[in-house]
Amino acid sequence: MFASRIFTLSTGAALAAASFLSACSSPSGKADTATQTPASDSTATSAATYEAPANSPLQVVAEFNDPQMVGVAVAPGGQVFACFPRWDWNPSYPIAKVGPNNTLTPYPNASWCTWNDSVKSEPLKHWICPQSVFADKSGMVWILDPAAPGLKFTVAGGPKLVKTDPKTGQVLLTIPFSEMVAPRKSYLNDVRIDLQNNYAYMTESGLGALVVTDLKTLKSRRLLANHPSTKAVKGLVIKAEGHPMIDLEGKPAKFNADGIALSTDNAYLYYCPLTGHTLYRIKTAALRDASLSEAQLGQQVETVGEIPGTDGLEIDAANNVYLTSFEQSALLRRTPAGKIETLVKDPRLQWPDTYSLTADGTLYVTNSAIHKTPNWNKGVGQPRPPFRIFKMALPK
Repeated sequence: MFASRIFTLSTGAALAAASFLSACSSPSGKADTATQTPASDSTATSAATYEAPANSPLQVVAEFNDPQMVGVAVAPGGQVFACFPRWDWNPSYPIAKVGPNNTLTPYPNASWCTWNDSVKSEPLKHWICPQSVFADKSGMVWILDPAAPGLKFTVAGGPKLVKTDPKTGQVLLTIPFSEMVAPRKSYLNDVRIDLQNNYAYMTESGLGALVVTDLKTLKSRRLLANHPSTKAVKGLVIKAEGHPMIDLEGKPAKFNADGIALSTDNAYLYYCPLTGHTLYRIKTAALRDASLSEAQLGQQVETVGEIPGTDGLEIDAANNVYLTSFEQSALLRRTPAGKIETLVKDPRLQWPDTYSLTADGTLYVTNSAIHKTPNWNKGVGQPRPPFRIFKMALPK
């Protein structure tokens, strides 16, 4: 998923950020559900510009003009959940259940989706700026909230990992993170759940690190914070559709540890900095071993191989690693032998962001069009298609 410390808000975005502490209100004016349908606005463009190739395997599950969407999770039974962080926009439902005809229902309820002055004393009971939603193999849905609205600093006491039951809509567990684990300039980015060992593994992209949480003791540790594998490659200018990611100050995008995937046997955690072309992995046993020093842990990091610039990762039972290639508007697969295969190249994949892989072999993915936002275009947002959730069957 996309790192937080990625851009300085433009003037318009800064005004939007100022509204983050105002009450959430549905774009449709409804209190409990919202329908986001394609409409004409300053950032939308003609559908013809982004037509689906005739042979594209991608099917559109849902689409929304605004606000910006980054994450998706699909629970057993087919429930689809989407994540809309409080970046430039103040979304009505930062975490939502996606229904037919692009409808959204606040998840787990409207109270959790509210963040304003009336609830600022309860940062652990509300989505402040959720970045990731993930469904584990038991069917539970986890939400990772770095709590840094407007892509700035964390709200004191706000960073958290929350476990929910989608069948009942109940919050089962809330794990807060101290400033030692999630410093003020941190941005917890993506999460994977290891049910075998009862651990959560997370990337932290604001400063660059991994975070591991023992789900039995609820103790968390910040790891590899000084290791190059969690850091953006200095001097590298990444591009999306050939467009250099240069911010308003003329600085190249600096995205640290972002994508993450847990091997099917829970033995390895794969990850990569978004500003970089290297895939890394480390044994999860090493991450769980608190007796290892930082230097010893760093020696456990393995370089898997070179990859195109990638945001989201996923992995299947055959240890194929799936990559969202924002550089090519494509979904790729890296085989255990190191071969990079193109699953689909589609102009609608405007910055493919996050995967969700279901047990029946269906791959879901979002597009977040990050490179079209004002910060990477001299302050002027560029035309883009809607934010979409796609799905496709995994090729054999």
